[in-house]
Amino acid sequence: MEKQFKRPVFNAILKRISEKRRFIQVLAGPRQVGKTTLARQVLKDFDLPSHYVSADEPTLQSRIWLNQQWDTARAKVSGNKAGLLVIDEIQKIQDWPEIVKRLWDEDTANNVPLRVMVLGSSPLLIQTGLESLAGRFEIIHIPHWSYEEMKACFGFGINEYIYYGGYPGAAWLVDEPARWIQYIQDSLIETTISRDILLLTRIDKPALLRRLFHLGCEYSGQIISYQKMLGQLQDAGNTTTLAHYLELLGGAGLIIGLQKYSGKEYRRRGSSPKLLVLNTGLMSALSGLTYKQATSEHEFWGRLTESAVGAHLVNTAKGKNISVYYWLGRNREVDFVLSCGGNVTALEVKSTAGKYNTKGLEDFCKEFKVKRKLLIGGQGISLEEFLSRPADIWIEN
Repeated sequence: MEKQFKRPVFNAILKRISEKRRFIQVLAGPRQVGKTTLARQVLKDFDLPSHYVSADEPTLQSRIWLNQQWDTARAKVSGNKAGLLVIDEIQKIQDWPEIVKRLWDEDTANNVPLRVMVLGSSPLLIQTGLESLAGRFEIIHIPHWSYEEMKACFGFGINEYIYYGGYPGAAWLVDEPARWIQYIQDSLIETTISRDILLLTRIDKPALLRRLFHLGCEYSGQIISYQKMLGQLQDAGNTTTLAHYLELLGGAGLIIGLQKYSGKEYRRRGSSPKLLVLNTGLMSALSGLTYKQATSEHEFWGRLTESAVGAHLVNTAKGKNISVYYWLGRNREVDFVLSCGGNVTALEVKSTAGKYNTKGLEDFCKEFKVKRKLLIGGQGISLEEFLSRPADIWIEN
């Protein structure tokens, strides 16, 4: 990643820690999306006393160590001038929320103007520990890199982004396909599953979780029931376990299962999920297809394009009270549905030019009150234009 490039979210982070009102800023996002780089850029621009530490080393994961680092940051604060403490990989410290709460409340009571930013690789694991910090924190979601960011920093074209996805660390390797695939598999997939999920969460069937991830990449953009998944995975587990594992994989920024849109919440929860990778680089790396091969395989490229659109919607909807669904009725599907405050937008994705069957959109609009219906790609909104704008642009508020 080029050091001079700053993601748009950088300004939001700097603004929040500079405000008079203090909150613990929680930077939550998948592995290798630049959280540490963003934090270091903020430290450089904050222009006040600061202290950066990481709990990534096993020997550092202790209560005593965290207390020591907090005291070090406090010592750098003098008078009314604020200071900043940044703690990376916070989720690896046992009972960290309770410790942070106590230290934060001490500073509040003693008028110590210390700002605190904590970073973590697994949003799900961080959020499950934030209950004890109620009223003291804000979450800043750091998603996968968007098309606009990859284009600005690395010169990606739209097809390159659809295939290689939004991993900045892997962008330097796209001219060496074997190295790029190895990097995605070893440094991203395996590290995320082993360190962000298996190491920090009790998993009774780790092999099942790994196979579920691979299945999610293979069937990304497709609706598949939990029972069919179990059959594909050849495991005697149950659907509850599978749903839980899918939630963990989603929390780690790998794959999710979109729910079917319905006016009834219980129907959404009981629906078959639509599997979706949150970064198309995962799907491409496990496909066995090179960039040139993928662009000529129409069926695969269609699913990859749909997955890129879905991942973009999910990633840019985080923290904006926007929900992303799919819809299926009488064997007619709507690829994606955005819902926010009663406003609904239906989206259909096409990867090639030509005439299309829009019966799914028509049926959906008859059954539900829809504000907008959009065709992405083909004769509709260009993929480049669509992937250059966040999800909230496409839903009327």
